[in-house]
Amino acid sequence: MTATGRTIIHGDLDAFYASVEVLDDSSLQGRPVIVGGGPHDRGVVSAASYEARRFGVHSAMPLRTAARLCPDGVFLPGRFDRYRELSVVVMRLFAEFTPLVEPISLDEAFLDVTGSTRAFGDGTAIGQQIKERVRSEVGLVISVGVASNKLCAKVASDLRKPDALVVVPPGEEAAFLAPLPVTRLWGIGPRTAERLATRGVTTIGQVAALSPATTRRMFGNQGDELRRRAAGIDPSPVRALGAPKSIGHEVTFDHDVTAASQLEETLLDLADSVAGRLRAHALSANGVQLKLRYEGFDTITRQATLGHQTTDARELFAAALSLLHRARNRDRAVRLIGVTAISLAPSQQLTLFDDGARDAELDRTVDAVRRKFGEDALVRGRLVGRPSRRRPSDRPVQDP
Repeated sequence: MTATGRTIIHGDLDAFYASVEVLDDSSLQGRPVIVGGGPHDRGVVSAASYEARRFGVHSAMPLRTAARLCPDGVFLPGRFDRYRELSVVVMRLFAEFTPLVEPISLDEAFLDVTGSTRAFGDGTAIGQQIKERVRSEVGLVISVGVASNKLCAKVASDLRKPDALVVVPPGEEAAFLAPLPVTRLWGIGPRTAERLATRGVTTIGQVAALSPATTRRMFGNQGDELRRRAAGIDPSPVRALGAPKSIGHEVTFDHDVTAASQLEETLLDLADSVAGRLRAHALSANGVQLKLRYEGFDTITRQATLGHQTTDARELFAAALSLLHRARNRDRAVRLIGVTAISLAPSQQLTLFDDGARDAELDRTVDAVRRKFGEDALVRGRLVGRPSRRRPSDRPVQDP
């Protein structure tokens, strides 16, 4: 988004629990779905589809109230194991764009993509890619806010739901927030909103315009923080659960494979994919893991240390190929093969005089062409004529 500031994304899956129910049961499409229990239960609504929200149903509402407002609603108890399962898929997808992912709940997270714009484009482009991939790979709709801080990104993602992509340009944070009702601001609940309303303050811009003395008198030590947030100031970092411990890619063949040439070509393709993802995350690897699954689902893994950090696909491939030659049982057909980069560390930027600088620059050029024109825009000579790199049975693997 900007060359000097941060680029933060907030992604929020729309009506997540209800949307998962519709995803798994197409007969619910277009119907008011209410998750949380039966219409006569004492519990509260966990989620409501947008069709149910048109009747006034919302999260945390008593189920019996929801039943009165929406008597034809489809009431479901919820399947939280299934929600967690899909949440993990989405969070892993986020982690393909940046290792700085801070989950807030099962259905939302912050991403700091400041260091990812060179690999994936600006914040708007990354937000659009996230939306498209969540829809195509998971089958769900996500709203995305893009801004220079977490506060504005969160407000933006919630502003035009569902299926939103709202971008707050750098320097326009205060202007973006100013006309919005005070309840949109973190830290302002119903009671605080009522106190502000008694002074005629109903918008975030009016909060920002209050004097320091007034906010301190009304809210004590929190008054200054409230004014800063109202002005669109939020320096809080995205706190990732942890940097990835490994980045890998594996493929399950349509038919079990015995030909060494096909296994080796697939291995090269996978190493190329893993190397590109390492560079996108500004990480390098000091080790490689090979995974083989034979017919009958017997699975083996073997590891090798490289002795130095690298993002070079050829080095990853050479190490994986050596493991394949040593570990493979040639009497058995291979069902799945995978390559994983391990022992990760932040990459060091090479200078013009460093060994490998020219190769690194070539890799960056290849990455840029593939981002713009697709993964098949540039293909290694040995792989020409093979099927597309993006196969339905391919599975990126990342250990967060």
